[in-house]
Amino acid sequence: MKKAFVCFLFSVFFLSSPAFAAEDMEILKNELKKMSQTMEALQKKIESMEKENKEEKEDVQYLSERVDKTELHTVTDRISLGVEARAEAHSLYYSDMQVAPSSLVQAFFTPVGSGGFNGATLAQIQGGIAGMAAAGMIPPTEKYDAKNEFLPTNKFHLNMKAKVNNNLSFDGRLAAYKVWGDSSGIKTNTGSLGDVTLDGNTSSVPHGDTISLERAYFLYSNTIDEIPVSFSLGRRPSTDGPPMEYGKNSLEAGSPLSSIINWQFDGASLNFGLEEALNIPGAAFKFCYGLGFEGGWGNSYSLQNTSTDVDDVHMFGVIATLYNDDSSSAVFNYAHAWDITDGFTGLTVMPFIPIKNADGTYTFEPNTGGYISRMQPVTEIGDWDGASFLLRSNLDERIGKDIDVFLALSWSHTDPSQISQNPFYEIMGQGLLSSNGQLEAQNGYSLYAGVLFPMPLDAKLGFEYNWGSEYWFNFTGAEDAIAGSKLAARGSVYETYYIQPIISNNFFLKLGMKYYDYEYTGSGNPLGAPVKISEINSLDAIFPVIDKVWDLSASITMRF
Repeated sequence: MKKAFVCFLFSVFFLSSPAFAAEDMEILKNELKKMSQTMEALQKKIESMEKENKEEKEDVQYLSERVDKTELHTVTDRISLGVEARAEAHSLYYSDMQVAPSSLVQAFFTPVGSGGFNGATLAQIQGGIAGMAAAGMIPPTEKYDAKNEFLPTNKFHLNMKAKVNNNLSFDGRLAAYKVWGDSSGIKTNTGSLGDVTLDGNTSSVPHGDTISLERAYFLYSNTIDEIPVSFSLGRRPSTDGPPMEYGKNSLEAGSPLSSIINWQFDGASLNFGLEEALNIPGAAFKFCYGLGFEGGWGNSYSLQNTSTDVDDVHMFGVIATLYNDDSSSAVFNYAHAWDITDGFTGLTVMPFIPIKNADGTYTFEPNTGGYISRMQPVTEIGDWDGASFLLRSNLDERIGKDIDVFLALSWSHTDPSQISQNPFYEIMGQGLLSSNGQLEAQNGYSLYAGVLFPMPLDAKLGFEYNWGSEYWFNFTGAEDAIAGSKLAARGSVYETYYIQPIISNNFFLKLGMKYYDYEYTGSGNPLGAPVKISEINSLDAIFPVIDKVWDLSASITMRF
């Protein structure tokens, strides 16, 4: 419009002049044409500049909005959340299960006057059992196989993190773990601590659809004389520690070595970073404290002056990272627990209920209705020590293959102090890894090894093996294992798994197989002397005794 108006003015001016000649007219036309082309180019330049200016304004406005949203997010959302959801199906096959025949079990419900144990004193029961053994009258166990071909589960984690400043942060996790079609959360007791819903395993083995607090702690960090120091207090990150991250396709999830500690507990830690001071990559030393059982609150005897009162169970430990260059590492973990009790407060379904009466006699009642019992410890049975040394390495720098290997060697020591006063264990004379009143200190040993191979399509193939000796005992009741903690096994466990990423590590498929071959009874249970499974009698099989188990599994996990 501007160009046309200018040309019009020039035309009117020159054409209206009477002195304007034809020759001059032609020259003027050429000049006007050139001027028109120049004006057209100028107009395009102006339009282009206006467009660029508009785009710049829009970019500035967009960036301003982005910054405002980021600032708003920083101010209003101080906790970052992460979610992990897993659907998993198991097929379980138990072979050569052994259990006491009904004829022996019924003896506990038969009145003492009719040759049974119901209403008898401790001396009468123990004398009757000794007489049966001397006369060869203890019947053999009954053997059978059992299976659960389809056992689906859901597991959910809500991870929480918050950073207040460079010195103070928070970490927490809420969890739920359930079997499809079951929200009761209470299992029938077969003689294992894993069959009791208690503080140490509420979110680590299936316990219904309830949300549990698995961990919640603050971490305060500072530097003292150029040594990084951190202090933490709260519900501890004490489950799924090294080296279990390989099979879980995750980063390290806890600090204690899983070969001796895989247990939810509350406590504190004090960590010193020694890498710069010692000039050793990754060197660190951590003091740990935990409270495994609170004896003065919530129990039937906590506010009474009774002989069954038990003190709190305290645990102290150290974790020493001797070397860690992100390719290879060496870690040592030691723990000591004082005054272990004959169980932990929790809920379970007992097959029958023994009662010690005021006159010293015992009454036995069958639990035919599957009623839930509240369990509580009544006796301090002794002290426990455990130690483990873990070596890990990635072989990429050595052989050019992205292969991970690890080896953990562990030791346990039990020092019993007295026989349990729980009616069931008392009649068997059981204490800390001891039976028949024979209180002897014992040492146990364990080996845990594994290798992880890279596969096509970014997949991984893992093989793991662990073995535990006759008197091996650890605190791994929170291990995520349907068939029972493999790292507590007195015997051998073989495991293999294949992990196939679908969307990196945020969405992946896992196929797994575990084979348990137990050699001794009572894996993971502190009460009673272990008995070689091939030599047990009916009195050793009041609760079912597991010999061999196949656990086949398939899972799909979403994590972000």
